[in-house]
Amino acid sequence: MKHVIIGAGAAGIAAAATLRQSKADDEIVLISSDNDVHSRCMLHNYISGERTKGEIRFIGEDFFQENRIIWKKGINVLRIDTQAKVLRTSGGDESYDKLLIATGSESVIPPVGALRNAGNVYGLRHLADAEAIREKAQQAERIVIIGAGLVGLDAAYALLALGKKPVIVEMEKRVLPLNLDERSAAAYQKLFEDHGCIFRLGCKVKDTISTGTQISAISLEGGETLLCDMVIVAAGVRPAIPFLEGSGIEYSRAITVDERMRTSVADVYAAGDVTGLSGIWPNASEMGEVAAKNMTGQDAVYDDSFSLKNIVHFFGLATMSSGVLYPAEGDSVVIREIGKHYNKWILRDGVVQGVILQGDVSYSGFWQYLIKNRIKVKEPVWKASYADYFSVLESGEYTYAAS
Repeated sequence: MKHVIIGAGAAGIAAAATLRQSKADDEIVLISSDNDVHSRCMLHNYISGERTKGEIRFIGEDFFQENRIIWKKGINVLRIDTQAKVLRTSGGDESYDKLLIATGSESVIPPVGALRNAGNVYGLRHLADAEAIREKAQQAERIVIIGAGLVGLDAAYALLALGKKPVIVEMEKRVLPLNLDERSAAAYQKLFEDHGCIFRLGCKVKDTISTGTQISAISLEGGETLLCDMVIVAAGVRPAIPFLEGSGIEYSRAITVDERMRTSVADVYAAGDVTGLSGIWPNASEMGEVAAKNMTGQDAVYDDSFSLKNIVHFFGLATMSSGVLYPAEGDSVVIREIGKHYNKWILRDGVVQGVILQGDVSYSGFWQYLIKNRIKVKEPVWKASYADYFSVLESGEYTYAAS
């Protein structure tokens, strides 16, 4: 049996390891456009010089050799012929018996002005992006970042370490709009401003001004013009699936899969960002494992529709958010602030729907467990502890045992 995996990210690597554990003698081929296996979460550490290429790898140097996996790197998949079970790639044809698509996501560059064509505009999803940004930043003094989400702040954090003072443009009125609420996000905005960042919040990019093949300025809808030597776009991502056209595999914005990570075509599976189910690393790994088990004839189900925690950590301040960030009608909100610590819980009929822990994230796993399993708590919610739920964790019963 020959298994082919497209993609060397969290889902693809987890699938490869799981396949080898299950099938000692099957052939496993992993194809990736990347030439290195790297943690996307640590690309900013490479830009800043805090980590080397080797230090942002999340597998051992001998992973492929030890697991007898054929890694074909620097190869682009051009088309999938699902009838013939063949991949058409930049490195030639590759046949398969079972196929896993785990190509992740690509940066979305908005069609505004010359953003998509200029030579000094960069996304931040791959090691090649980080290398290009680090090289360009050496001589760039005026840098604009579009997007104040986690990727945008990662880029800004790296540039600050290089002595740069970027301007960050965000269409929402606050930073980290998908990760945190206003109060917890404001703490990071202040930290970044204190270290030299300038924010333009509630602003949209209207146009660009170019000098030759380079963008020399960004025009905002409010009328302001930002001079720049380089632009980093962190305004969103989309699944990397341009090769699916004509394959018969069902997809819209993402690949359609069932709970066993099967696509609409027999013997073809998908996992990770390409499914649109979750953009979080642990979820992608779990999807890869589930897909691999089903590829080898086991029966595994991915039923974790609950998105795992978001962890934000800049300038020594850590924050965890899990579940919903804002209450619905009828929900109750509990906020507790002690010094630099900010905690927020959203409850519905006594069940925690979401939590934010800022300053101390040591109980993050505990709160995830309560949210995911819809366990009812009693007030005051901040007094809940592992000891209260020890019987629940052991027996599986969801009865609150107040101390």
